[in-house]
Amino acid sequence: MLYIMRHGRTDWNDKGKLQGRTDVPLNADGRAMAEQAAKACAETHFDVCFCSPLRRAKETAEILLRGRDVPLLTDDRLTEMGFGVYEGMENGTMPPDCPVRTLFRDPENYRPDGGAESLSALYERTGEFLRQAVFPLLEQGKDVLLVGHGAMNASIVCQVRGVPVGQFWSAGLEQCKLLRLL
Repeated sequence: MLYIMRHGRTDWNDKGKLQGRTDVPLNADGRAMAEQAAKACAETHFDVCFCSPLRRAKETAEILLRGRDVPLLTDDRLTEMGFGVYEGMENGTMPPDCPVRTLFRDPENYRPDGGAESLSALYERTGEFLRQAVFPLLEQGKDVLLVGHGAMNASIVCQVRGVPVGQFWSAGLEQCKLLRLL
């Protein structure tokens, strides 16, 4: 089986700030969410967990797996999508022509600038991760958990389920909710 989860809340989530690759930690609510997720997933078997190296994802995975004998492996390919100069901006203060607005409203027409990552680059690195790290384990019958971020997780869901880019956000990945992909 393949499972995926988005990290718990952070102060930047609460303020509506775009996090991207900025290494923002979980806040108290985020840690409580991860604790609740750990209880909800207590009976779900995982052979291995891969997560983003960013603190909010890694801490979520550590809380989720506390007391379990499950290897936790970080992989840079699971880092959140980079938003360049737009990281740290609050949703309400983004300029009307900000390309990140397009990403959230019309992903097919997203054109990054200001050092932001493209969807094709995101898909390339997460697709490589799936092919090299995840699919071989699934073929061996292993249960794999991925803990990451909104956009990064969405790219994996789209690739695994064959969802078109226009429906990039359709999985609706809530924070600290386990989603079974395969």
